[in-house]
Amino acid sequence: RPPPRGPLLSAGPGVTRPVLGSRDISPLLKDPASFRAAIGLLARHLKATHGGRIDYIAGLDSRGFLFGPSLAQELDLGCVLIRKRGKLPGPTVWASYTLEYGKAELEIQKDALEAGQRVVVVDDLLATGGTMHAACELLGRLQAEVLECVSLVELTSLKGREKLAPIPFFSLLQYE
Repeated sequence: RPPPRGPLLSAGPGVTRPVLGSRDISPLLKDPASFRAAIGLLARHLKATHGGRIDYIAGLDSRGFLFGPSLAQELDLGCVLIRKRGKLPGPTVWASYTLEYGKAELEIQKDALEAGQRVVVVDDLLATGGTMHAACELLGRLQAEVLECVSLVELTSLKGREKLAPIPFFSLLQYE
């Protein structure tokens, strides 16, 4: 198999949210070896940091759904979904949060986790931290313990990790 051509992440051609800029993960997803390596690096970090203490990976709507199940499989864990409000069946718990361009709402099924279960939250990118913070709030309402939040990319100038404190945060790649 020939090596991939071009960068595995790119600054996307169209910036729809000027405050955030854009990081396109499509090139990484097109290259199976690179995607596998990214999942492996995230898994290695979580194994070293938490050993066998993680019960579930929580993937965030929508691109966290690409990383969450793959990471869960690598760690031999289940994956729970945290979705945009109105997408999940059955009784849910939801949280509203502010984005730099408006408001949004996330939800999780009430029976997704039991009290005391330990969860790692995963998404593709951390910007201002609003989405991950809301996800941690939802998990707290279910009395789950959030061990850590992880992402492939972090936009450091937006200080999203500060919004998550005291929950630890880890990213593979950092950009201003």
